[in-house]
Amino acid sequence: MKRSSKNLISMTVAASMIFPAGNLTCGFVSAQSRYDSRFENYPVYSGDDLELTVDSSGTRFRLWSPKAQDVVVNLYDNGHTGVPYKTLPMTHDVSTGTWTAAVPEKLYGKFYTFKVKHGGKWLSETPGVWAKAVGVNGKRAAIIDFSATSPGGWQQDKGPEVRNFSDVIVYEMHHRDMSMHPSSGIANKGKFLALTEKGTTSPEGEKTGIDHLKELGVTHVHILPSYDYNSVDETNLQNNTYNWGYDPQNYNAPEGSYSTNPSNPAARIREMKEMVKALHDAGIGVIMDVVYNHTAENDGSNFELTAPGYYHRHWDDGRYSDASGCGNETASDRRQMRDYIINSVKFWAKEYHIDGFRFDLMAIHDTETMNAVASELKKINPSIFVYGEGWTAGDSPLAAERRALKENVSAMKDIAVFSDDLRDAVKGHYTDASDRGFATGKPGLEETVKIGIVAATAHPQVDYSKGNNSRFPYAESPEMIVNYVSCHDDLCLTDKLKKSMAGESEENMLNAAKLAQTIVFTSQGTPFMFAGEEVFRDKKGVHNSYKSPDSINAIDWSNKARYRDLFDYYRNLVKLRKEHPAFRMISAEDIARHLVFDEIDSSREPNLISYSLKDNANGDEWKEIKVVFNGASSSRVVNVKKGKWVIVAKDGKFTGQDAEDRFNGGRIGLAPYSALILRSL
Repeated sequence: MKRSSKNLISMTVAASMIFPAGNLTCGFVSAQSRYDSRFENYPVYSGDDLELTVDSSGTRFRLWSPKAQDVVVNLYDNGHTGVPYKTLPMTHDVSTGTWTAAVPEKLYGKFYTFKVKHGGKWLSETPGVWAKAVGVNGKRAAIIDFSATSPGGWQQDKGPEVRNFSDVIVYEMHHRDMSMHPSSGIANKGKFLALTEKGTTSPEGEKTGIDHLKELGVTHVHILPSYDYNSVDETNLQNNTYNWGYDPQNYNAPEGSYSTNPSNPAARIREMKEMVKALHDAGIGVIMDVVYNHTAENDGSNFELTAPGYYHRHWDDGRYSDASGCGNETASDRRQMRDYIINSVKFWAKEYHIDGFRFDLMAIHDTETMNAVASELKKINPSIFVYGEGWTAGDSPLAAERRALKENVSAMKDIAVFSDDLRDAVKGHYTDASDRGFATGKPGLEETVKIGIVAATAHPQVDYSKGNNSRFPYAESPEMIVNYVSCHDDLCLTDKLKKSMAGESEENMLNAAKLAQTIVFTSQGTPFMFAGEEVFRDKKGVHNSYKSPDSINAIDWSNKARYRDLFDYYRNLVKLRKEHPAFRMISAEDIARHLVFDEIDSSREPNLISYSLKDNANGDEWKEIKVVFNGASSSRVVNVKKGKWVIVAKDGKFTGQDAEDRFNGGRIGLAPYSALILRSL
């Protein structure tokens, strides 16, 4: 391990948690919050040659460290062991705050580190903050020819075109989870290359890997952190150490443990590109989970070893501010850090053709930075999707009105936030494993579910004063909202159902799972699902499996045959959403106009929601769509207006193919924990 387990636990738990903003952001009173002027006089360098350039003139180094007293570059033959074969002194340019050195040779195949003298002492060696290729375990930066890392056809490679964020369907996955189980049939287990393999199947003959994703029909995969992180020893991969990767070390180089050869700096780059291209060839976009909000180390981070004090926020007494719950937080509101985040995502978008970015604890960043991120990415590729967690895990010197909170999402353009409203209301609160939600029989959550259905936009029939997490419509557009009930952290949906519905039949749990996802996929906004939910994947009840073994995290693909009915239901939900724009409106005005809730007295009929999407909503070919959710543990009978209807889905089954699926209105029954979807003829 690269850091102590004690520190890693506290860091990883908080970094990955999805906290409701109402509990952990708005309640803060920051007596110490103030504008930090200590770094106002620091020069800013916006050139594109930090920290390494190799061209016809040779190899040049430039490190931004305005207050350093001296800086040298150490050159190595080896990426892991040995002493420097040469040390280059660097020259300070006061006007830019940078230090430079150069040699006339192209040093391809060599490695380097910087060493900074600050406060009268030499700090530890660092690969810098801009290392784009690294040796094993990321302690030394590598000098490679990037043009030699691209697979065939890379110049023509591109991801799916996205007209509106509401058209995106996100599948969140971890490289090891998808491929490590023996049932995956995948050879490159736990590697980037796992998603390049075609024709892989489970022992029962069910598709796995990339073929499974194509069969399911999702538009994008969200890969958990894939930059070089701190917690896995890449020299001892035989130990099969697992981690989610929310402990950033080198933000601009791929993680070595996902490569077939971590000691080869080019291999991890080439193999990640091969994965991206394979997904693009399958019509699937790639969203990268990024964690710019904190670093794995405090004083030992690459940021602190280059420009001490600058890149992190501190309190007046000198303590690191810790809104991440991981020991520190970065200072996005400072120009050089803001430029770093912007240029880093631009690098991933250009060099790796990444199609989107999910920002961990995004509210630690300021809205100005996030707006600049989205704006610059759109110039590269208008289809890039940016979203994040609109909350923090602790207080911050950054004023609340400047934070990229979910409550401030309307101040951010082309950025979406997760809906904790829908999440907690549908399945039960994340902090209590036994707590039930609307989809599992708990009454009183109907209005909060409606907030999720209308994507937190203003709607004349939604009473926000009754919302559990949010008390006002904070989104100006449904494209600002990502809906989900389960993700990598906290109890996954299957485990949540097993805990909260203990004593009930598995059939009831499967029905509740279908109902929960029906709510997500028919709600306005962007649907998001966790890998394996479609095959009833569990994690043995472990709510925070960030370092649990593969026996906990790996998806057992034999489940796909066992729960084929569940998978087919998910597949049909994806198909329904993709084929019918009524579920993908892009303006709050259209939602208010076309989405009409039926009046139901929740005190008399709890756990029942019914609404219509009317007048060919968003250009849909179906004139009217009726959606009814029964979250009760008992059957219900509802009245549907007279007319010619086709039953699209009922009681956990998609229908609509035969004459008996026609319905003339009137009374119709709903099974416990089930949804009804009708379309008019």
